[in-house]
Amino acid sequence: MAETELRIRTASMADLERVAEIESLCFPPAEGASRESLAARLRVYPDHFWVLEDGGTIVGFVNGLATDEPHLRDEMYDDASMHDEKGAWQMIFGVDTVPECRRRGFAAMLIRHVIAAARGQGRKGLVLTCKDRLVHYYAKFGFTDEGISGSTHGNVQWHEMRLSF
Repeated sequence: MAETELRIRTASMADLERVAEIESLCFPPAEGASRESLAARLRVYPDHFWVLEDGGTIVGFVNGLATDEPHLRDEMYDDASMHDEKGAWQMIFGVDTVPECRRRGFAAMLIRHVIAAARGQGRKGLVLTCKDRLVHYYAKFGFTDEGISGSTHGNVQWHEMRLSF
């Protein structure tokens, strides 16, 4: 079997079509980011948008803004101007992996990379929201469940999870 070449890098606008395609595969329309929202994120905070390539093809990504606000709010998903490069908290908006590449450790690689990046940038930690079924998954990385989030993004109930350094 050939050795797979995996690489995590920050995204660029050239990645927009692929990340929009992956987002549409990973989330229903009400929950997923629009192409326009993804484009704004790439324009405003490309250094907080990490992609995982397998043999040169993007197979997953994680993105989110930095902010001093301690809780992830619905407005953050679509308002890239809320990003504060000096913000204390790294928000995570999504951990996307193409369906055929799941259960291979790719999401875990991305999450560990983003945790290391946030730690290296001197942040207080990371915040994400997830559905009930994923609480235990993020807990494996040190995230603590803070209960039901104030976010109702996509008309779904979310748990807010925090990893403090």
